[in-house]
Amino acid sequence: MNANEQATAHTGSDERADLLEALTQQRHFLRFTTRDLTDEQAGERTTKSELCLGGLIKHVTSVERSWAAFIVEGPSAMPDFTAMTEADFAKRSDEFRMLPGETLAGVLDAYAEVAAGTDELVASLPDLGVSHPLPKAPWFEADARWSARRVLMQIIAETAQHAGHADIIRAHIRTLMAGTVDDLEAAAPGA
Repeated sequence: MNANEQATAHTGSDERADLLEALTQQRHFLRFTTRDLTDEQAGERTTKSELCLGGLIKHVTSVERSWAAFIVEGPSAMPDFTAMTEADFAKRSDEFRMLPGETLAGVLDAYAEVAAGTDELVASLPDLGVSHPLPKAPWFEADARWSARRVLMQIIAETAQHAGHADIIRAHIRTLMAGTVDDLEAAAPGA
């Protein structure tokens, strides 16, 4: 029985199954951007930003892991972002790039492991309405609370947003692989 079936069986409701299906779809779109790439290509910066495909997946993995922990533990599972130092932010930036020794397969395996854990959590939660105060961060409203349901919607939104970023990076990689934009257009279907 997959996580969607477990969620429906656990609650008799399709809400959890719908949330998990939406998240599964966005995860697929993100992972799909790495198909047939080498470790080097997955770690390559192809635009002026610091982002690479492997780094985006590492970041989404970290975000999903943190939010899943928040659902269970509340704000203690996340840092107080208002107290983070330059060094803390510099260390956090490592999740946006592939570091020496990291492989695309390893990054994807870690993402799959976190995804499975989140799916199990969603299927087993007694109530999606359980809420916690948000951690301190300049981007959160003071004294706001999020339910498990709201957190899942945030994970889905962030995964979708980064899948879009990944599409742009993948398009640049395709251009680099083809050599020129003219070569890419000539190789396009129907050309």
